[in-house]
Amino acid sequence: MEGGGGGEKRTMKMCCICNQRRPALKRPKTLQQICRECFYEVFEEEIHRVIIDNNLFKRGERIAIGASGGKDSTVLAYVMSELNRRHNYGLDLFLLSVDEGITGYRDDSLETVKRNEIQYGLPLKVVSYKDLYGWTMDEIVKMIGLKNNCTFCGVFRRQALDRGAALLKVDKLVTGHNADDIAETVLLNILRGDIARLSRCTSIITGEDGPIPRCKPFKYTYEKEIVMYAYFKKLDYFSTECIYSPNAYRGFAREFIKDLERMRPRAILDIIKSGEDFRIATSTKMPEQGTCQRCGYISSQKWCKACVLLEGLNRGLPKLGIGRTRGVNSEPKKDDSQIGAKNIQSKPCGSLDF
Repeated sequence: MEGGGGGEKRTMKMCCICNQRRPALKRPKTLQQICRECFYEVFEEEIHRVIIDNNLFKRGERIAIGASGGKDSTVLAYVMSELNRRHNYGLDLFLLSVDEGITGYRDDSLETVKRNEIQYGLPLKVVSYKDLYGWTMDEIVKMIGLKNNCTFCGVFRRQALDRGAALLKVDKLVTGHNADDIAETVLLNILRGDIARLSRCTSIITGEDGPIPRCKPFKYTYEKEIVMYAYFKKLDYFSTECIYSPNAYRGFAREFIKDLERMRPRAILDIIKSGEDFRIATSTKMPEQGTCQRCGYISSQKWCKACVLLEGLNRGLPKLGIGRTRGVNSEPKKDDSQIGAKNIQSKPCGSLDF
């Protein structure tokens, strides 16, 4: 205590990295109190290290960035553009969006992507469910209801991204899957007992045996930090949740992950590490990867999941291929003429050559 009647002098906290500026946030991943400038630096440097340490790209490659207009893909497009310029990766970057046909959601988010195209100077390609499959998600939900709609959307979206990437003639596709997403997927695959997906869901590069490999530069990046980065950088992104997803099964895993993170922030990375450390017994029979007889897309069955689901929609049997329902992959092989005129006239899932 100094002088008479004065209180103790309080020491002002400073950024724990630079010790020059006042902290603006507490990092969710490390709980460090840091300033904005240091946050930008460590956030971008961690992603750069992930890219370099895992040899995600080679100079001269054409890279498609999966762009939905949401926070993850917007930050991914911005950071990839910045790092490509700053570190001279030598990549040709493109934005690739999928229009699922969800009125009041996807049409608005695509407007955000179109603004990003101008803001970041990256060419944009949009592919739609209607053009690829002959159906929009609005039409699918009208037929099947809200119970299994995410199954259709997830399967169709994955294949639509590959088809869009093929149209762009890119070497790789990067997605904004973050650490929270991957931890959720590990838990979901454990709950479902899906050994095949559990063995590959933590891989930073997937689909190397398919048409176009996929990379996840945000594999170790927390969702909260992506939100903070977008907020502090004032990036233009769309924040409304899909109107058809509130009842998605993944939502329960997401809530559980959030509860764990509140108690122990490191839990997200620990779950990912556990997924990486899983070893499948050599005696375990794994699905053999082949190609769909109908569209040529990668599949472990006679028909890929997209073709099975599409066949169900076109035949008025939307539950075909969902869960344990007996579908075309468990039925005796039929001659094409037996499938019906409606199926022949409808858009097949394989309009592109893989």
